[in-house]
Amino acid sequence: MNRERKNIEFEEVKKEKEKQFTFRSLIDGNVLTQKSVINQAPFLALLVLISLLIIANRNHAEKLVIQTGELQTEVKELRSQAITTSSELMMVSRQSRVEQMVKEKGMGLIENKEPLKKLVTKEKADKRDKKGSS
Repeated sequence: MNRERKNIEFEEVKKEKEKQFTFRSLIDGNVLTQKSVINQAPFLALLVLISLLIIANRNHAEKLVIQTGELQTEVKELRSQAITTSSELMMVSRQSRVEQMVKEKGMGLIENKEPLKKLVTKEKADKRDKKGSS
């Protein structure tokens, strides 16, 4: 009986030591072996996983913001290039500029001084007359 009493006292002392939380036990790593911490391990793992997902999401969002800025800059540059190209095309396609280029290349083409004439076939003329008379 005396022996059983000693074992009970030893177990109580052991339980008290397990429940104590000290700075030394934190540094030694003994805190991680306590039952309360071991029981909470799945929850702690979930918290770590969620933290990693949040960090990865933030990094992905920052990359997208940087890429969006680069694309907007590229769109501005391309827009200005398109305006420049269209104005150059307009300058080159003017009638006076075309005449000048033809003369420079010596193609031997001349400008038509007569106005254009519309050719009408008999079938189309008949259809037009029928529509006009009805």
